[in-house]
Order: sequence, then structure tokens, then C-alpha cells
Amino acid sequence: MSVTTVLFDLDGTLLPLNQDEFVIQYFKHLAAYLAPHGYDPELFTKAIYAGVRAMTENDGRDYNEAVFWEEFSHFFPQAREEMHLFDDFYANHFSKLQAFCSCNPRMRALIDRVKESGRTVVLATNPVFPATATEQRIRWAGLVPEDF
Repeated sequence: MSVTTVLFDLDGTLLPLNQDEFVIQYFKHLAAYLAPHGYDPELFTKAIYAGVRAMTENDGRDYNEAVFWEEFSHFFPQAREEMHLFDDFYANHFSKLQAFCSCNPRMRALIDRVKESGRTVVLATNPVFPATATEQRIRWAGLVPEDF
């Protein structure tokens, strides 16, 4: 049996980082951004953790995004109507978190070698971040989403 597909993890593998520190900083930055818009930082952090927990416990009954917002909305019912705030955070502020990551240039060469061997390359990361956040983190690793 030959190997036809190679799966890569993003956080901590392709993108070197301290996972615990990154998550703390991520929540801190997002909560600080949303605080002036009526999102209490302490309650916001509880809501995020509840939403992430709901996604990790998702039995496939719905998409992770829907499961997250269902749980998060118990804390902040207005959040779905204020998606523009979240979109703005990811478009204009999420990049500050790159400071808590590093780049391993050997990963670019590794991905290229695997692709040149004819194998399929798959990004098998935990799908708890919005797609835009995952795509940005891929770029921070010196790669592009089209690599996968």
C-alpha cells in the first residue's frame, strides 16, 4: 500500500507557536476590540469558551460555525447582527497575533517536496477558527491556502 495523501497540522507544526499563549492573546485581543461595542470582556471570554466547547462536542448535527453561534448567542444575542465587527477584527486586527508565532522556512520546502512526489497535501487543523483566521495563519507559516 502506498501513501497517496499527507496530512499536516497547522498550529505548532507548520506554524510554530505556543498554543496556550496564542489562545490567551487571541481572546485578549478580540475581547479588547469588542469591549467598546458593548461586549463585556469577562463575559465575552466565557462565551467564546462555551462556543468552542460546543464545537468540540459537536456530533456532526450541524456545521461547527452554526453550533458555535448557537451557544455564543446565549451570552450575546446581538452578535449575529453585528458580524461586521467580527469581520473587521479578522480583516484589520487579527494580524497582530502573528507576533506570537514564528515561521519555519523548512516547512515550505517540505510541502513542495510532498507535492512534487505526486501526493495530495491536506491541512488537517482543528476547525475552531473562522476560515479567514486559518488562511492568515497559513500565510504566517510562509505558505498559501492553495498549497492544500
